Amino acid sequence: MTPKSGVFLGGSCIAAIAAVGSIFELSYGDPQLGTVLTGLILAVSIPLTVVFFVAAVRDTRANL
Repeated sequence: MTPKSGVFLGGSCIAAIAAVGSIFELSYGDPQLGTVLTGLILAVSIPLTVVFFVAAVRDTRANL
């Protein structure tokens, strides 16, 4: 694993945590940041999680 892979994997973890937190906030019914902003965070963080994870796997495989 290279440092670049680690950064991608860390970004994937942070984005996944943001997605889970947004789901909990929206299911609670009264998000602290508002429904629109929390929904936007959720909509951005899900694809970002996948993109960062795929980038980390590709970089790791390229450097084996």
